[in-house]
Amino acid sequence: MLKAVRETWKTLIEEQLALYAKSVLEVDIALPPLAVQTPPKPELGDLAFPLFAYAKTLRTAPPLLAQELKNRIEALSDRPRGELLVAGPYLNVRIDMSDIATALQQKIAQDGQHYGTNSSMEGKRVTIEFSCPNTNKPLHLGHMRNDSLGESVAALLKANGATVRKVNLINNRGVHICKSMLAYQKFGNGETPQSSNIKGDHLVGKYYVKFAQWAKEDPSAEEQAQQMLVKWEQGDAETIALWKLMNGWTLDGLAESYTRMGISFDAYYYESETYKFGKDEILKGLEDGVFYREEDGSVWVDLEAIKLDKKVLLRKDGTSLYMTQDVGTAIMRHKDWPFDSLIYVVASEQQYHFRVLFHVLDLLGYRWAKDLHHLSYGMVNLPEGKMKSREGTVVDADELVETLTELARNEIREKEREELVDDVDKTSHSIALGALNYYLLQVTPTKDMIFNPAESISFNGNTGPYLQYMGARISSMLRKFESDHQHLHETAFDSSLLSLSDERELIKQLALYPEVVEKAGAEYDPSLLCSYLYDLSKLFSRWYHDNQVLKAATPELVRARIELSKMVLQVLVNAFGLIGVPFLASM
Repeated sequence: MLKAVRETWKTLIEEQLALYAKSVLEVDIALPPLAVQTPPKPELGDLAFPLFAYAKTLRTAPPLLAQELKNRIEALSDRPRGELLVAGPYLNVRIDMSDIATALQQKIAQDGQHYGTNSSMEGKRVTIEFSCPNTNKPLHLGHMRNDSLGESVAALLKANGATVRKVNLINNRGVHICKSMLAYQKFGNGETPQSSNIKGDHLVGKYYVKFAQWAKEDPSAEEQAQQMLVKWEQGDAETIALWKLMNGWTLDGLAESYTRMGISFDAYYYESETYKFGKDEILKGLEDGVFYREEDGSVWVDLEAIKLDKKVLLRKDGTSLYMTQDVGTAIMRHKDWPFDSLIYVVASEQQYHFRVLFHVLDLLGYRWAKDLHHLSYGMVNLPEGKMKSREGTVVDADELVETLTELARNEIREKEREELVDDVDKTSHSIALGALNYYLLQVTPTKDMIFNPAESISFNGNTGPYLQYMGARISSMLRKFESDHQHLHETAFDSSLLSLSDERELIKQLALYPEVVEKAGAEYDPSLLCSYLYDLSKLFSRWYHDNQVLKAATPELVRARIELSKMVLQVLVNAFGLIGVPFLASM
């Protein structure tokens, strides 16, 4: 909506620029496109068109050129509604917001939960891989940033019209898995999740930490783990039985965590099934001369074409590496569901890995290798420093969600709001998820971040609970309107009454929402939507604090402000769904 208005004014000013240029120079010339900016202050208008770029060519100072264009456009009988302002070297426009507000109210009421969606990616099939846990430990805070990003980017792509397939690669084989198995074999004494009352993934993770402790005392531990991997790949019955048992424990635990955190997938892939396929592809590439074999029997790829050295693809003992497995997995995915693009949500530490993977797939002749993308995100650290899985110093995902839930539960009780919410436990959990997802997504994906649990759950400031509270606050007001102001339901909506500066800014923000959704989807960046939501909520809070809504001066003004509040609420609800923040009608 605002985009169309911007384009209308841009086109009109460019036309008048061209006419003025012809009158000055007496020839038609190609002028550079007109830039569109946002003025630094609301009183300077809604759109700003800088004229520096034309001053030299037209031999006119920018302020004089701005005045000339203003005079020309104001003389037109069929110009758009709005006010032209000269601000130094800028020609600014104050948009007629009443027209936009009327159209916006109709659009949001009609589209409801679909307001903000678009068809910019219609017809595109996108596979997005995220989470990808190891079956030797439970999910931790790093996984949670990954999961929040994956779910949100998938939702944004769908909102932009794409058909999306969410997939999870379970890392259930390799030497790291054998380390947990070996430690359990040595120290487990038959312990099970049932016997110890420990969630399956937590029990397996306990033995991964135990291995690291044992390895410090026994130099042969690492070699023993490598030998177990060879036995696993050879199909040794005892090794496979132990692997199936412990994998099962972890997968059951992970499934429980995903359900609790609102994470879901359309398909699962398992490295134990894909690594052989990748191995075959590498051997085929070796036969075709794409790769080469070293004297020790290992297989390598020369990466000079992408300005890197070389990379091993198969060890000398014939066992696979992550690279081998990922080659096979990518090929399987395209065969299962031919995609237009495949997005890997993986930490920035793996940038080299994906650069090589995409090149290897290209060397193997897969055209779609050009359509692979690594959504690289920064590390999540704690205020006290970096997490380390082997030392057991990670923030466990299950424990973090429970801690945040308990903090929210305490907040509800301290404010004596138990009777205002339907279910204290359910509401507390929803607040915890809102706090977690928003905190993890508000930072640009590429940046490292520090996660502070106490800060994330705050009901004040740039947090999920603050946004949820804003939604609940508007919902409460609308319920009161429905119950106490039945006589105003037939009052017509008069958008011209929304003339305050904050009301104009709210209308602009609401009209901008579809563009934010489109940009956040195109850039795979939910933080853009988080920033938008915080700005919208702050603006509404200030307006609501300074102005009466239900007790406004006239019935017509009450109706106008109620409709504005309804629009804000619908945008909050829609945007929450794209960043994993549960909407709460009361809290």
